[in-house]
Amino acid sequence: MKDRIRIASGQGFWGDLPSAPLDQATRGPIDYLVLDYLAEVTMSILRKQMRRDPALGYAKDLVPLMRSLLPLMRERGFRMVTNGGGVNPRACAAAILAEAKKHGQKGFKVGVVTGDDILDRIDGFVSQGIPLANMETGEPVTTVRERLESANIYFGAAPIVEALRQGADVVITGRTTDTGLTLAPMIHEFGWRFDDWDRLAAGTVAGHILECGGQASGGNFLGDWRSVPDLADIGFPIAEAHADGTVVITKHEGTGGLVSSATVKEQLLYEIGDPRTYITPDCIADFTSIRLDEVAPDRVRVHGVQGRPATDSYKVSMAYLDGYTAFGTLTYAWPEALEKAKAADGILRERLRKAGLEFEEVRTEYLGHSSSHGHLSTAGSEPEEVVLRIGVKGSDPAAIERFGMELAPLILTGPPSVTGFAGGRPKPSEVISYWPALIPKTAVTPTVEILEV
Repeated sequence: MKDRIRIASGQGFWGDLPSAPLDQATRGPIDYLVLDYLAEVTMSILRKQMRRDPALGYAKDLVPLMRSLLPLMRERGFRMVTNGGGVNPRACAAAILAEAKKHGQKGFKVGVVTGDDILDRIDGFVSQGIPLANMETGEPVTTVRERLESANIYFGAAPIVEALRQGADVVITGRTTDTGLTLAPMIHEFGWRFDDWDRLAAGTVAGHILECGGQASGGNFLGDWRSVPDLADIGFPIAEAHADGTVVITKHEGTGGLVSSATVKEQLLYEIGDPRTYITPDCIADFTSIRLDEVAPDRVRVHGVQGRPATDSYKVSMAYLDGYTAFGTLTYAWPEALEKAKAADGILRERLRKAGLEFEEVRTEYLGHSSSHGHLSTAGSEPEEVVLRIGVKGSDPAAIERFGMELAPLILTGPPSVTGFAGGRPKPSEVISYWPALIPKTAVTPTVEILEV
């Protein structure tokens, strides 16, 4: 049993810095590399890919990445945990095993965690009296049943721990909590009990700090962002975890970015509601108990974390088709740029009305003036240019199509000094909306398989 491990964040979302995983693997020692690819809407995108090709449905970036990581994993002795399996973890594992075979990695093991995908079981759950009600509105899932695109349970660390116990070099999961990716190696290596709530909460906090990649090491830093050195070579965060639950957040020496109390605090505030009750499948963490100490440059000690027993439910992340949308832009130049953009918006809305088109929503933004803060923006000097961005949402794709046809004519039939129309008419695209729900833990069970070359 180890008394210290180094867990490195390699991705904060699907599409994150492509060089980060290899940097984490080569620029210093690590024991685990964790790659977080999934967001709520990602699951529906992957589901559509899988419907087109049953061999897809996972983060395709993983396969070419593994061609470089495989020899490094054996040479440097680290393991990998990722939720990049999306809605098809088995296909992802098969693709990685094929790469391992090409590299002659005999005995290479991939752990696959499944059971989170419940899309085909929705009707059965409803018939058992499990309404899968929307956590925000209370509506039963039957109101959107026919439009569901994906439905996945947030499993926690436990199945990953089991895969590691069975010797997996890489663990591939579907919809697992972001924090569970980091917590699982700690439970496995330190032998923590699943009712050791304070230590589980400490590992959960560490996972929350790592889950957004470089955001904890100086990226997207709202504080003194100018003081962050060399963002072009940003070092992603590493959790140096100890058996007693203490964690030091750091990064590889010689990399850019910044790990400080301020950067860590900003990440701790990311996507939390009640800071005293941060709920995961593994425990409830009290973020108000967290203590931070800057013990050295780029080293922040996290300690004192308190936890409480886990709830008896899993969260379910579902996505459903919610109509169609289209957006288009035009740029208006000085002088009177904002006045021209507002006039163009009024003209377009009146033409849409006269055409008898109805939409659930018409939204206008003035980029360069008030798009980020809306009515909170303060009036300043006249902008040199304003980008009019207007979009519509509705259930009728034909109406959305007609909106796209009405935008371009503003170039010759609206205010002057306009440019920036490119790429053709805006086309309707599907709107995917989020449906959060709860399900009793007794209703579902994760499955762990070990596949080997």
